[in-house]
Amino acid sequence: MSVNNSLIRLEGVKKIFYTDEIETHALSGVHVEIGKGEFVSIAGPSGCGKSTLLAILGLLDTPTAGDYLLGGKTVSDLKPAERARIRNREIGFIFQSFNLIGDLNVFENVELPLTYRGMKASERRERVEEALEKVGMAHRARHLPSQLSGGQQQRVAVARAVAGDPLILLADEPTGNLDSANGEAVIQLLSELHTQGATICMVTHDGRYARFAERTIHLFDGRVVEEKAKVA
Repeated sequence: MSVNNSLIRLEGVKKIFYTDEIETHALSGVHVEIGKGEFVSIAGPSGCGKSTLLAILGLLDTPTAGDYLLGGKTVSDLKPAERARIRNREIGFIFQSFNLIGDLNVFENVELPLTYRGMKASERRERVEEALEKVGMAHRARHLPSQLSGGQQQRVAVARAVAGDPLILLADEPTGNLDSANGEAVIQLLSELHTQGATICMVTHDGRYARFAERTIHLFDGRVVEEKAKVA
């Protein structure tokens, strides 16, 4: 992959956690590239560093060493305010636990991150309506999260992530709290978003869902041990 087409680039990234004089090497010299428009899954056993890697990609954590370039710009050492700005504008998050706000309805949950941008109400409404249409939840816009199934809540979470038109969608075990039918439906939705041009990086431990990605990066003990392209 050429550097010009590289949306995400990690070079020699290490992450060490220090507790009670014990060093835990969560990531050890990780090199990863994700191109614009790719759908990549990150796989591996529990404790291999998947969530740590995703936290660094999402600017929720910083590497102990190494460089992280997002859209060609180094973001490893940015100040907290600038990191927060980039998270809000450039990165869409989809979490295992949905993270919807219970006393806001579906429309308001999707709208909230756009409000933090200072976006005009008319543009917010247009973006929210478009995002809810994409995930098939426009008819539930005035419902509260408690009135939705788990699969529907995750669809709303996907809408919230895509409404801001981010550079990349980061999905952390997006099917983890869903039954197999709803899990399959959410992965199909992500696959559809990918065909529409979205760049997606998904952490999953489930091989059934990893197969939807174009490429799978396998981690073991904090290292990339294999990268496998999807067989057509």
